[in-house]
Amino acid sequence: MKRFHVHLHVDDLNRSIGFYSQLFAAQPARIEGDYAKWMLEDPPVNFAISTRGNKPGIDHLGIQTDDAEELAVLKARAEAADMALLDEGTTTCCYARSEKHWITDPQGVAWEHFHTLGNIPVFNEAAPAANSTAACCAPTRGKPVGVAVKSASSCC
Repeated sequence: MKRFHVHLHVDDLNRSIGFYSQLFAAQPARIEGDYAKWMLEDPPVNFAISTRGNKPGIDHLGIQTDDAEELAVLKARAEAADMALLDEGTTTCCYARSEKHWITDPQGVAWEHFHTLGNIPVFNEAAPAANSTAACCAPTRGKPVGVAVKSASSCC
C-alpha cells in the first residue's frame, strides 16, 4: 500500500495541532516540540506539520510506501519519465530513518518518495547549521531536484 504524504510549515504548532486534530477527528500519531504527524487511514495520508520552515505553507508532497519494492517501482517510473532525481538512499529526517529519493514537478514543488525504516528521537541526525530554521527534508524549492544544491542549513 502507498500513502499520500503532505508536509506543511506552520507558525503556531499547538494551534495547528488543535485545528488538524478537529479536522481529522484524530490525535497525532507523533508530537514533538517542533513537529506533529497524523497517520490517517481514511483517506490514507501521512500528514505532517512543523515549525522548521521559512514561511507557512506547503513544504513538499510525497508518497510513502510500505516496502522497498514499492519504492523501487516509484523510482523506476521517475527514471523512465526522464525526471531529474535526487537519490538520498538511507537518510534521517522528520524523526525517522528512511530510504528516499526526490523529484520536482514543473512548478518547482518537491515530491518525496520514501519507505520509513524506523523512528529516531531527533528531527535529524545531521549537525544543524547555527541558528538554522530551515527544514531538513525538501530540496531547494523551485529548482529541479537533479540540479538542486541543498543549502548549508539542510540536514538530509
